Amino acid sequence: MKMLGEEQQVCRECRSPLVDDMQNGETICTGCGIVTDSHMVDYGPENANAEHEEKIRLARASGLNTYAQHDLGVTTAIGPSAKDFSGKAIDRRIASQMNNLRNWQKRIRVSSPQERRLVAALTVMGSAAEYLGLPKTVLETASILYRNIDGQTNIKGKSVEAIASAILYMACKQCGVVRSIDEIARGASPSKKPKTRLAAKYYRNLVMGVGQINTPTVTTDKYISKFANMAQVDTKVERLALDMAGKTKNASITDGKSPSGIAAAYLYMASILLGYGIPQREISTVAEVTEVTIRNRCREILTSYELTVALRPTNTAARAMLTR
Repeated sequence: MKMLGEEQQVCRECRSPLVDDMQNGETICTGCGIVTDSHMVDYGPENANAEHEEKIRLARASGLNTYAQHDLGVTTAIGPSAKDFSGKAIDRRIASQMNNLRNWQKRIRVSSPQERRLVAALTVMGSAAEYLGLPKTVLETASILYRNIDGQTNIKGKSVEAIASAILYMACKQCGVVRSIDEIARGASPSKKPKTRLAAKYYRNLVMGVGQINTPTVTTDKYISKFANMAQVDTKVERLALDMAGKTKNASITDGKSPSGIAAAYLYMASILLGYGIPQREISTVAEVTEVTIRNRCREILTSYELTVALRPTNTAARAMLTR
């Protein structure tokens, strides 16, 4: 009595065992060499990439979900191609039916007004995150925040670009990513005038209206590092600015003031103390603040603290001059 599947384990011609050629997708007889099957199913990954993230992204049936899509990325979409799996053109009648099915699938996937708002907001946030080069964690956090806020507050009738910018700015704060509301508003509508004021208004309303959302304050150190990289200043200037910011932490200096202006003031003072003399105009352009703001922040810091900088000699001649 033969077991089920035994016919597939031996050759029908010479009854020799079969072997699978995974590289060519064929099943070959070890005795006579006949090919018994030439369409094997490959259950492995798309490629043999060594990176773990690439393996997860390219794995078949991985079940990888994302909140950045309204259907969590698990819905199968009908592709627009007019060819079958073998590359042959599909009959016109069948292609027309597939086109109708594709249109109906789009209508069914997004049926309610709430889902349409969700699709529009996620699309804007995805485009802005790609435009600004934000990490994937920021986009996922923003998508979760929008889903939670949509059920708690009334966002019907509000500008999609502005509400998406406000939520993306909130996600940047939660993830510790330094981005201003103006940058995010420009990324949300790169071809139109950014709605910065409206986005800032929505952000304040969301923070005040939804109390359980945690929006931690991004420290001044991250702004200093960001502006130092953008202005391409020397590492010594950045280190001194960070040291001064750490030793002069005071609520009277930071409360109610933009961290961009405070970070720009520390960078400017550090450049002056080390003899680099970076112009205020250059720092203000990078930090997107005015020169008056930098001067005011410097005056407040110098009024509250007395800074003493000890310079180290860099060569033996300087040491000899100092010891005389």
